[in-house]
Amino acid sequence: MSAQHEAGAATTHRVVILGAGYAGLSAAIQLGTRVKPGGNVRVTLVNAQERFTERLRLHMTASGQRLAELSIPELLEGTAAHFERGWVTAVDVNAKTVRIDDERVLPYDTLVYALGGVADTAAVPGVEDHAYTLNTAQDAEVLADRLSGLGSGTVVVVGSGLTGVESAAEIAERHPELRVVLLGRGEPGAAMNPKARAYVRAALDRLKVQVRSGVEVVKVLPGMVKLAGGESVPADAVLWTSGTRVSPLASAAGLTVDDHGRVVTDAALRSVSHPEVYAVGDAAAIRQGYGVMHGTCQGGMPTGVHAALSILRTLKGKRPKPFRFGYYHTPVSLGRNDAVVQFTHPDDSPRRLYLTGRVAMRYKETVTAAPWPTWGRMKKMPASGAFWPRGGRFTRVREA
Repeated sequence: MSAQHEAGAATTHRVVILGAGYAGLSAAIQLGTRVKPGGNVRVTLVNAQERFTERLRLHMTASGQRLAELSIPELLEGTAAHFERGWVTAVDVNAKTVRIDDERVLPYDTLVYALGGVADTAAVPGVEDHAYTLNTAQDAEVLADRLSGLGSGTVVVVGSGLTGVESAAEIAERHPELRVVLLGRGEPGAAMNPKARAYVRAALDRLKVQVRSGVEVVKVLPGMVKLAGGESVPADAVLWTSGTRVSPLASAAGLTVDDHGRVVTDAALRSVSHPEVYAVGDAAAIRQGYGVMHGTCQGGMPTGVHAALSILRTLKGKRPKPFRFGYYHTPVSLGRNDAVVQFTHPDDSPRRLYLTGRVAMRYKETVTAAPWPTWGRMKKMPASGAFWPRGGRFTRVREA
């Protein structure tokens, strides 16, 4: 063996993963189970807190339900991945370093950028100061405390997407003493087929949620929200679920981003401007044959696993494979005893098939709880994490 080869073999390749959401944690566990502790690949997962944010259940937390607190270091147990707690304050893609808490500098050879989205509280005046969000479990708990202390009054949920629908239903069911108003530009369940969409609306009516579609909130004030056209809606609490934004760190670092600030990737999930940086989950603009993926847990976890596998292939001198993913369902809870599951084509358009009621609720709960057994299986059988629907013809990107 040559001296140069010996030096190369002794060099530790540093993989740093930023963000421990569903995508980032999947990347860390997949990598951490495939490399040897103390070997020549060191995997470090950076996150602002040790508690895992179970985003799929935050609407339950907001309504006052107590959920298990999941520890990221415990979820990493049995892998070679290391946990580093701290806020990522800067990324230097030239020096290949990450600054944490403005105090520590962490060098990397390969970076996995998984700093996902949060509620966009900057687009409308007053949201930052007067509205609640579901960005973290702590945010949801603050809202839960507010709701439990109201006794009566009006809760306005802004945003008629899936998070808004689930939150409005959960709050209305848990707090029948409160008037719940759901405001949004679109109809709840707009992306579902007509029968499933009608079921969503009927469930909200049953829970006495007042739905107002085709409206736009232009300002949030203490005690009210202002609509385009001048109308005011009284509000003792406002939950903001309308729109998301991603961290500006990627753009500030000089990575190529899209109009929403997401890192633009190639087919293997590498940054098109800095191929040593992979982007996954909500932080990435990943193009498939049907267009750019939108952020969901069902798509986020596969991106994390694929990035991990691509890194390992690259370290072995192989070309990473293109990422392909097709959607397969949209589960929406409507309180604790009701739900709708809309099955979809790979491009996320609705199929005729859907589930409702308790069967749908059990399906939804199985999906929500799926990450834990998935990660557990990955620790024992790493290859098990690489199974997801590829989407067939829907996901093939045709070259111009």
